[in-house]
Amino acid sequence: MTDDSAWLSVPDFAEQLGTTASKVREMVREGELLSVRRGERQTVQIPAGFIVDGEEGPTVLPTLRGTLTLLRDAGFGDGEAADWLMSDEPELGMSPLAALREGRRAHVRRIAQAML
Repeated sequence: MTDDSAWLSVPDFAEQLGTTASKVREMVREGELLSVRRGERQTVQIPAGFIVDGEEGPTVLPTLRGTLTLLRDAGFGDGEAADWLMSDEPELGMSPLAALREGRRAHVRRIAQAML
């Protein structure tokens, strides 16, 4: 199980996903993922919790892209969206990311839409 609060560099995220760093950067550009500059050296990092076990190996959480689109439509930047996804949400009793990983997409998106 992935630690929902952990962050990975682009190369490390790519390795965990079984793909290339350039493919991960493309996924960020296309809105499938978000990335944030973090740490002392301000490296580009992606939440490790975005990776889940799929039928054919590690994959990006399938409900992530739509949720990110909704958050961006609500005016969230990538840093704000990451903070919201990874912070405890009282109505969910866990972080929205943890709820998405449990398959609670509708509940998470309902809360996100209330922020519009």
